[in-house]
Amino acid sequence: MKKEKQIYEDLTPIQNKAQITFILVGIIFLFLLFCFWKIQILDHKKFWRQSEANRIREIILLPQRGLIKDRNGIILATNIASFQVSIIRENCQDIEQSCQKISQLLGLELPVLRERIEKYKFLPMFQPIVIKDNLTLEEVSRVRARQSEFPELIIQSEPKREYPYETLASHVIGYLQEISQKEISQSIQKRRPGDLVGKTGLEREYENLLVGKEGRVLEIADSLGRPRGEISREESVPGQDISLTLDFSIQSRAEELLEGREGAIVVLDPRTGDILALTSFPTFDPNKFISRFSPEEWLNVLRDPEFPLENRAIRGLYAPGSIFKLTMALGALDSQVVNEWKTYYCTGSTRIYGHPFSCWFEGGHGSMNLYNGIKNSCNIYFYQVGKLMGIEEIAKYARMLGLGTLTGVDLPGEKEGLIPDPDWKRRVRNEPWYPGETISVSIGQGPIQVTPLQIAASTALIANRGEGVTPYLFKRNKSDRTRAVQAEIQESIFEKVITGMWKSVNEEGTGRASKVQGFDVCGKTGSTQVISKATAEKLGQDEKIVKTHSWYTGFAPRDNPEIVVTILVEYGGMGGATAAPIAREIFRLYRDNHDR
Repeated sequence: MKKEKQIYEDLTPIQNKAQITFILVGIIFLFLLFCFWKIQILDHKKFWRQSEANRIREIILLPQRGLIKDRNGIILATNIASFQVSIIRENCQDIEQSCQKISQLLGLELPVLRERIEKYKFLPMFQPIVIKDNLTLEEVSRVRARQSEFPELIIQSEPKREYPYETLASHVIGYLQEISQKEISQSIQKRRPGDLVGKTGLEREYENLLVGKEGRVLEIADSLGRPRGEISREESVPGQDISLTLDFSIQSRAEELLEGREGAIVVLDPRTGDILALTSFPTFDPNKFISRFSPEEWLNVLRDPEFPLENRAIRGLYAPGSIFKLTMALGALDSQVVNEWKTYYCTGSTRIYGHPFSCWFEGGHGSMNLYNGIKNSCNIYFYQVGKLMGIEEIAKYARMLGLGTLTGVDLPGEKEGLIPDPDWKRRVRNEPWYPGETISVSIGQGPIQVTPLQIAASTALIANRGEGVTPYLFKRNKSDRTRAVQAEIQESIFEKVITGMWKSVNEEGTGRASKVQGFDVCGKTGSTQVISKATAEKLGQDEKIVKTHSWYTGFAPRDNPEIVVTILVEYGGMGGATAAPIAREIFRLYRDNHDR
């Protein structure tokens, strides 16, 4: 009995230890149960995404961007095959160590790589970040061969934009660059950080037509990122091709004629508003913008002193000079300030309101009526006309002809210019308008500002005897065009001004250098003084500043006109010496192309 009792008493410590063990096991079980509950219930979405990311990978299939063609089907913007490499940060054990290895593998500068990843750090860890594009075949092979060592890298194919004629029509076509956060939020279509979008020109204006719709592939990948099969595939939809009104032969010839100078050329069809050529120089190669720029590279482009990105045809603001005399003549005849036979005598200079005003021809033109005033571009004649009209009437007719207002061209960034009047001066400068300022405006000087495209559209309105057109680049049906404002001036008045333009070209006037045998060209030259010679000498400026801007605008043939040509050459000197010969070459090319 005593022995049995002793045995029973010896089990007590064991039972106590067993009880403690059971409690510890219970605690561990409850802890594990809690962890499983947390993983399965509270954090299930997080771990589900991670597990799916390891198992299922989404690959975006970028669409082919729509082609851009000229009016005859010549391709101005196309696409070629290209490759890009992206990093998936979720697959990196140590992001800094990965960056150092990737830098050596791809020949990327480490700071550039870090900056690239930092720029898109707000994206989910499983979303790829493009770190280099336009890979060579050697670079693609190098990444593929070491895929097991770099599971964080993926190679994707992408259609790369290419402009086969490089600088040709670059200001019209525009260029692509990486989309900004602001553009992503404003985009109608779903866009992702890193996408390339149109930034300027038609690439921007018709982005939604050109971009297409991206596709996607869901594929199974192993732990090393190697594909093991597809789950689903949705093919991309190419963007829409667009045809332009541009004529390749005229556009390329216009660029040749302007090369090496600063300025713009606009050629359009006055019957439809079709822009046959729109050139701005200096120019740029949009192919260079396809790669993703670093901030430093972009600043270097912006700091170029020649401003090659500026489209002078729609954004360059210039005083029209003697081109404005066409507006003065129309306004004076319509308001009956003068008739076509009223004469003023030009001695080379005159005094108005107690101030001296001179003609460009120091010897004087003698007696001038309206026809000869336009033909010889006589300043004295138009000073007197301006004095009679007054600034309010001058501004009224300038706006009637479309000056100082947007033309409505389908290009982003067009500027509207300025037609000054007393209200404008009071509002902007808080000063009254002085009569002497009207005299300067009457020959296109002073604060008046227009764009070359406005002058071309205004010339088309004159050629059409009062019927305006809206300039267009995207070729469309006539019924789809926007109707421009018509000038409420009698056709007979337009005929009188056109007669003066015809004489300027065909009767040894200032526009005679634009004459083309058998094509009946009508034109008007202009020269815009940047600063006076006396002021330039006082400031010690160079010869370039002293020179004037050279203008020419005209159309052909005189009856049933088919083409308008407007030329601006910065610091080109007299319009008849510089701009008019350029216009002659374009008129001649058009005539030859149409078997005249």
